[in-house]
Amino acid sequence: MEATPSDVIRAENAKPGTTDWILTKVTRDADEPYAAGWRVRTGIQGYVSRPSVRPGQTLTIHVSAEPEDRFQLDIFRMGYYGGTGGRLVRRLSPLDLGHRIATPQPTPADGPNHLVECRWEETVRLEIPHDWVSGVYLGKLRTWRNSESEAYIIFVVRDDRPADVMFQVSDFTWTAYNRWPQWRSLYDTPTSPWDPGSEEAYDAGFFRPYAVYWNGIPAGFEPLTNGSGEFLMTEFPLAYWLEKEGYDLTYVSNLDTHEDGAGLLRSKAFLSVGHDEYWTREMFGNVTAARDAGVGLAFLSGNSVSGRIELLPGADGRSPRGMTLVDRGFDEAELMGSTSRGVGLADWTCVAPDHWVFDGTGMKHGDSIPHLVGWEYHGHPVATGHDSIVVLAEGQVTSDVGEPSDRRYAATLYTAAKGNYVFNAATCWWCKLLSAPPAAMNPPYLDFGDGDDRVRRITRNVLGRMIQAEIPR
Repeated sequence: MEATPSDVIRAENAKPGTTDWILTKVTRDADEPYAAGWRVRTGIQGYVSRPSVRPGQTLTIHVSAEPEDRFQLDIFRMGYYGGTGGRLVRRLSPLDLGHRIATPQPTPADGPNHLVECRWEETVRLEIPHDWVSGVYLGKLRTWRNSESEAYIIFVVRDDRPADVMFQVSDFTWTAYNRWPQWRSLYDTPTSPWDPGSEEAYDAGFFRPYAVYWNGIPAGFEPLTNGSGEFLMTEFPLAYWLEKEGYDLTYVSNLDTHEDGAGLLRSKAFLSVGHDEYWTREMFGNVTAARDAGVGLAFLSGNSVSGRIELLPGADGRSPRGMTLVDRGFDEAELMGSTSRGVGLADWTCVAPDHWVFDGTGMKHGDSIPHLVGWEYHGHPVATGHDSIVVLAEGQVTSDVGEPSDRRYAATLYTAAKGNYVFNAATCWWCKLLSAPPAAMNPPYLDFGDGDDRVRRITRNVLGRMIQAEIPR
């Protein structure tokens, strides 16, 4: 029997899964600091033509291997799948690929403002099958010679159906921090590798592989990020948990939010996830309009809606080629409830225990969830334009080296005009205490492996109110 639309995620996750999606072999270059996010010159890597595609559309995949080699491409949909975390949906072996050879493709010269845009030859054309369920898909590239190496490509399959919950991946932020091939992120300049906001700061290109993520905080998440942006670090624990719980989900990219404001109205709850720092003016307007139309917003994220970017038009006049930082000029507190504040660490301490958000948690005033606030957070000042705003948790943060700060984080909730809710968890690490998928990556010196039932219950409470459904048990 075909699954009803609301049961499509449950039906998908009843299919057999596998942990074969996990990278086991990543080539390291002895002469280059791997943690700096530089191009790995030996081995395999690739990128896709668009971050989000619909079934029936064609995705082009561009692959480089050095030395040249035959290769295999396994594509996995990421979810729960009985605890395995992924399901193999397509295997393209060397035979399936016509024994196509992945050849060394060049490191491109810098474009305007040091924007890097690979124009690699097309290696694979993939028509997205109509039965592929909306979700985040990882392609695992693997070479075949003795110097076997592996890397990911990543893309979203989106649909157009109504769903209770819309999961937005934070791929504009993945791009902003992508240093491929060497110090070419939005944070780099000719004179400094960390100078965001400088008049000399580089633009960031979309058409290139994702290097191993490196931000200093949290360092130590390599090598599993090789090609996957920040998804596995901060976002996958939420997707894994939501699919385990059986929520009715649909997935979009930041680019979808930018281009398709009307599409946001398909959902009852829109999720900003993990490290959702960089937004366009169009994204801000589209999400605000969705809120005003009655869609609930849950910012299960930190440092969100912080940087205003503009997209740079591509050569075809349609797909943008990259992004440039305009300013930090959003009034993000008016949308989220509190303000994006940057780096800070703290326990997450309850200050409104009688609020329905805390139903079933057993939390009392002053009770804390250890280490939940980090590595970036939202805090005071809170929004002044919402009479209903409630500060749910707050406290002082310390710096990343443990030094006291006069800044305070603030998790908030307010009721919007249509009676819908806007929840702000105020931390990048919220999702990491929901679940620990296979190969989960902890921040340095912390172990979130057991999660926290209070975080799970609060998330159920919030989503339950937003979608007006019984809280999953």
